[in-house]
Amino acid sequence: MTEPRNLLRFYVSCPPGLEPALALEYHALNLVRCKRNPDQDADLKTAPGEEKGGMEFEGSFEDIFRCNLYLRSASRVSVRLGDFKAIGFAELRKKASKLDWSIFLRPGQPIHVQAVCHKSRLYHSDAVAERVAGAVNDHFSPSGLSCTQSDRGQLIQVRLVNDLCTISIDSSGDLLHRRGYRQALAKAPLRENIAAGMILLSEWDQSSPLIDPFCGSGTIPIEASLLASRIPPGLAREFQFQTWPVFDPVEWQQIVAQAKGAIQAHSTEIRAYDRDQGAVEMAKANAARAGQKDAVQFAVQALSYLQPSHEAGWIITNPPYGIRTSTSRDLRDLYARFGAILKERFKNWGLCMISSDDRLAANLGIGSPSKERSVSNGGIPVKIQQYKI
Repeated sequence: MTEPRNLLRFYVSCPPGLEPALALEYHALNLVRCKRNPDQDADLKTAPGEEKGGMEFEGSFEDIFRCNLYLRSASRVSVRLGDFKAIGFAELRKKASKLDWSIFLRPGQPIHVQAVCHKSRLYHSDAVAERVAGAVNDHFSPSGLSCTQSDRGQLIQVRLVNDLCTISIDSSGDLLHRRGYRQALAKAPLRENIAAGMILLSEWDQSSPLIDPFCGSGTIPIEASLLASRIPPGLAREFQFQTWPVFDPVEWQQIVAQAKGAIQAHSTEIRAYDRDQGAVEMAKANAARAGQKDAVQFAVQALSYLQPSHEAGWIITNPPYGIRTSTSRDLRDLYARFGAILKERFKNWGLCMISSDDRLAANLGIGSPSKERSVSNGGIPVKIQQYKI
């Protein structure tokens, strides 16, 4: 694959709150972090060394492709084309036109420019996006072909903070939580990358038993089984980088073949239950599409019948909740029954769960969580909470 001599800068985004899960993953891929730019981060209220909603790296095209293929908690991988100061539209367009667009775009290819402006003299995001689209066409003007704007075109991201413009190009296409297996959905489905992040943060060892007593569409047990089998989450989908002029399909197939060669069937006990037969049927269908039909034990079962098969293991689950659930007597009773079962039958097990309301979680009666992280699931602020029973 022909690529520039200099290393590429790229940004891996994730749901805010899952940064520790992403950190676990990038260490496993031996990625190299970039130093943060104080001009860009001056207005981000994060602790030193911590980034909210993602991390920036430097590496090769192969690193970018591997990130898309392997990262479970990520949302998108974007390549940094360049950054520069811009206080006027003419300056913005001129500087943007000099970026090396030809590595990632072909003349006449549809594009979709999105801009965000913050504390900058150029504050109108639509006008900024229009100028950057014009800059792309300026770059390709010798070809005589124009790149038209389209919602399904190559995504170009523009960020203006304190007059510093950062332009990135998306390598992922569809958001990375869209693995391709989840076509049937139960109520309040959990995004695949949030489920994977939960599992990574739970410290589950991939060999101890795992139970999800509120499995819904089956996302948590399916993601757990994929992890235990070492199956990359992006193995069954396509990516935007496959349209780039620099893309080499032969090298990509070598990367995919290496990933497939590392897959191994697991013998870990993963059980998933729901009292709703329709939800369990959906979960089974999703597991079949993910190639995990025989790796997860699904069953229709009420919470009261929940029993451990080993002295220790993990319960990782997304129990029912809502914006006003703490006022619901039925849900308070459900959490109280769940907590009683945990205390009576699951001593020495770990619990990792999604909670939208601390008052509702308190009905478990198992004390305060040992760890928790705030995330957003479907626009609802929730917490990933860990307990030792």
